[in-house]
Amino acid sequence: MEVAAILVAAGTGVRFGGEIPKQFMSLGGKPVIAWAARALLPYVTFLQPVGEIVPIDLALAEIPHLPPVAGGATRQASVHAGLEALAPHAPELVLVHDAARPFPSAAMIEALIAALADADAAIPALPVADTLKRGEAGVVAGTVSRDGLWRVQTPQAFRFKTLLALHRAAWSSAATDDAFLFEQAGLRVALVPGSEENFKITYPADLARMERLLMTERLPRIGTGYDVHVLAPGRKLMLCGVEVPHELGLSGHSDADVGIHALCDAIYGALAEGDIGRHFPPSEETWKDADSARFLRHAGARVRARDGMVVNVDVTLICERPKITPHAERMRARLAELLEIPVARVSVKATTTERLGFTGRGEGIAAQAAAVVMLPEG
Repeated sequence: MEVAAILVAAGTGVRFGGEIPKQFMSLGGKPVIAWAARALLPYVTFLQPVGEIVPIDLALAEIPHLPPVAGGATRQASVHAGLEALAPHAPELVLVHDAARPFPSAAMIEALIAALADADAAIPALPVADTLKRGEAGVVAGTVSRDGLWRVQTPQAFRFKTLLALHRAAWSSAATDDAFLFEQAGLRVALVPGSEENFKITYPADLARMERLLMTERLPRIGTGYDVHVLAPGRKLMLCGVEVPHELGLSGHSDADVGIHALCDAIYGALAEGDIGRHFPPSEETWKDADSARFLRHAGARVRARDGMVVNVDVTLICERPKITPHAERMRARLAELLEIPVARVSVKATTTERLGFTGRGEGIAAQAAAVVMLPEG
């Protein structure tokens, strides 16, 4: 039985505000839409995104998906576009999900698919628990009975051929979800338990709430790193991804960026994945004179691959010369860019050894780093 999913990401996020639509905002180091896509992926053969093509492809670069199709003027028009794109694949079942709901549970998705054994459609919902009031001109105009009322979520599950036929023949601008079309047609729509954690990000406070939820499901892991490189003539000096003017550079197999190397070791340590030499052996010619930015991107990607997030990093450069302070802000910005985290979570500072030892004599530069990452339990 083939199951497809339409991931609706065509909204502009007017209520959310800001220049970036909510489905592309960063959540735990990944776009919101990427979390939603990963939740659906184990259950579907085809993942069909709908919305702005370039941002979707960037956000889902590491996730298998069909080519995105442009959305329509309304949500229903966007779903229709996704259905038509899936028509050549003719799946038996289809899930329709809002990209701004990043955490549909596995149990929910499984229950939706199972419910289609004896229903035409299935939707997740929560019973309304709060008292409902009808208001007019800023005052209460009456109380509405909450008996039998449900708060509906996505993903919603349908028989593909039926949903496509309803969209083609009986599309309704009054529909706020696809189950409405089944209701109009007199077809059976099953209710399955929804989840409070499956809320839709609509306002900035929702994103902050989702970040807190993400944190409660993950444990902090701390890693430290230390590295040393010799100063030598004829080399440019790269520190924390920034070229620093100096008469000497650092010697090493790659570009010898001591700050990035220490930071990579800190991140790999937090992941318990060895050190930089394990991932990029100095014995391999591939990494000769390589830009160390590549190593740090890899370390950050390893965190994201385990559904984790980098909380903060701290790098201390140890040298007498050159002076680091004039370049520290550029270094912070570069490390934040490479790790895809806010610059506020990055610290770069420097110290000396009071002219003692090899750093005090100007023979080399050392660096130490610490990193905190959050990873799912287990």
